[in-house]
This record gives sequence, structure tokens and C-alpha cells, in this order.
Amino acid sequence: MQARSALFDLYGDHLRARGGRAPVAALVKLLAPLGIAPPAVRTAVSRMVRQGWLEPLRLTSGPGYSITPKAARRLDEAAARIYRTGRHNWDGRFDLLVLEAPASRRDRQRLAANLTFLGYGTLDDCNWVATRPGEDVDVLLAESGVRYERFTAAHVAGTPGAVAVVRRAWDLAEIGRAYERFVAEQKPLLAGVTVRSSDEEAYAARFQLVHAWRTFLFRDPQLPPALLPERWPGTSAASFFDRHAARLRPAADRYVEHCLDASNRLARQKGR
Repeated sequence: MQARSALFDLYGDHLRARGGRAPVAALVKLLAPLGIAPPAVRTAVSRMVRQGWLEPLRLTSGPGYSITPKAARRLDEAAARIYRTGRHNWDGRFDLLVLEAPASRRDRQRLAANLTFLGYGTLDDCNWVATRPGEDVDVLLAESGVRYERFTAAHVAGTPGAVAVVRRAWDLAEIGRAYERFVAEQKPLLAGVTVRSSDEEAYAARFQLVHAWRTFLFRDPQLPPALLPERWPGTSAASFFDRHAARLRPAADRYVEHCLDASNRLARQKGR
């Protein structure tokens, strides 16, 4: 697990609801159970500051970092998709982007990753589609300096035609297999966390679970049921995730509060 990715998970799943800020000491303590060393945490924090995701601030407990408005939007969008709190009824129309691909390979890869995160699939290097408009897509393309046109489109063949577009834009068979692997890999790890486990153990297991589930934000556009294959593996995987994420949440919350309180207590002792 990379420190930068873990920090996004930490802020999104635990700190966003607690004001979106935390002292450095707490960040280090909260990522330690994941095997992430303090130098890696500080390096990742500095990188996220440069990229506009975090901003430094002075807390009563010492130096800390808060999410920026840009990060808050991204984390809220991710949370809605991770926990599927936002329901979207499909009206049969696609959001279609026709763009001029960046010249450099690195810029093309970065743009592709960001568009995929927003739920777009690629028909080719210049044409992308989504079943719902990405709220930040115009901002993303403007910041990338990419020239583009954006359309709302409906297939003349109705749902069968739309299904064909979806099969072209996304490899649903591979996404389905990824969901099956997710459940198979997580089952033995989660089975070892019981009511007798410590809060730290439950926190670490839940963190790993959410971190693994979060990767589907870059794979699965969460298509409308009418466009999905029958017996879609993502449905049972989502139920599996919901059940265990909810089961481990109370213990994980206790551990987060313990780490935040410990940082505050240490700061008060140093200030005496």
C-alpha cells in the first residue's frame, strides 16, 4: 500500500467526517498499522500539498494538514461511489467527450486515469463515454489544457445499441473477475477479525478492505442495471463489502479517536 493512496483513504473514510484535518503525529500513528513508515507518510504529505490536495495548518495539538476544497470534492465523490449513497436513474443517454489527446504519453495516461475515475470509458484515444455526466469533467479537461467537445447522445438502437457501446468502452468480463478476486482475497483476512480482536486489528483489516474496494473506482463505472450482464459479480461483492465494512466500523472508529486523542494529550504535555 502506497502512503499517498493510504492518506486519501484515511482522509476520505475517517477524517473527512472529523473536520478533514489532523496533526502530523496522528497521521503517522494511523498509518503505522498498515506498515507505512513515518518518513513515507511525511513524503506523501509534502507531495499532496504540492498537488493541491492538502494544505498545512497549525492545530492546538501541533502542525497538521487539512484537505483543500479540491480534495473535499474528490473525496465526497469517491465516498458516494464507495458506499453507493447516490442513486442515478439512467435516461438512456450517454455523456460523450470528443477530445484532442495530449501529445505526451505521461499526460495521456494521467488524463485517462482521471477520466476513468469520473466514470468514463474509452472508445478510442479521442472519444470517451459515460452513462452519467462527470461533475468535474469540464474542470479536469480545462486544467489539462485539452481541447474538447462535449455532447449528450442516445443510441438509435435503444438499449441493445447502448449495451454494444458499453461492451466496447469497458471490459466487463475482466471487471467481473476482479470483483470475484476481491471477495476471494478478502474472505480469509476478514475471517480472522472477531469480537476478540483489538480495535487496532479491526481498524487495519477494515482499512485494507476499503483500500481494496476503492480500486474499483478506477475500474467500474457503476453502470445502470439495464446495461450489466446477468448475475453481475459486482452485486454480490458490494453486499460482501457493505457487511464487513459495517461490522468493523465501530472498532475502527474507536481506534481513530484513540489516535487523535493521544496526539492531543501529547501536545498538551509538551506545552506544560
